[in-house]
Amino acid sequence: MPDSSLVELVLLRHGIAVERFEGRDAVDRPLTAKGRRRTQGVMEALVAGGLRLDRLVTSPYDRALETAQIALQAGLAPVLDSDERLCPGGPVAEVLNDHSGCVALVGHEPDLGLLACDLLGLPPGSLRIRKAGVVQLRFGPGGWTLEGLLRPKLLLGSLGF
Repeated sequence: MPDSSLVELVLLRHGIAVERFEGRDAVDRPLTAKGRRRTQGVMEALVAGGLRLDRLVTSPYDRALETAQIALQAGLAPVLDSDERLCPGGPVAEVLNDHSGCVALVGHEPDLGLLACDLLGLPPGSLRIRKAGVVQLRFGPGGWTLEGLLRPKLLLGSLGF
């Protein structure tokens, strides 16, 4: 578990990506056109709502990296790093020990949802993050608290993304 130097953690699931080929996952699956539009809308809504972070840390998989680049361009954070530990099935929690301040991790399900559950003391699987969805956590004297669990449709309303 991270120490108190990490005060805010945002978990961003990658946007809608092209389908798996023959049921197999691939590192190079990009976002679809709809996935890019929806992700752009979500990031713009977060920034318009006042969310600003110190750093984005992303899985190197194309769909996560593309999502993180959209977040960077929208102004969510000024710095973007890639970390292999955010690959599907990786030791995601280890990433927290390397950062302080306000950080977003951009990655995959179920890993991000399981991390949120672990930090909040919830049973595994209690939280599900939709594609381009957001979980916002804050660390304080009592440990981690849930500040927000946002589906893209909630952030975008009926904008047609």
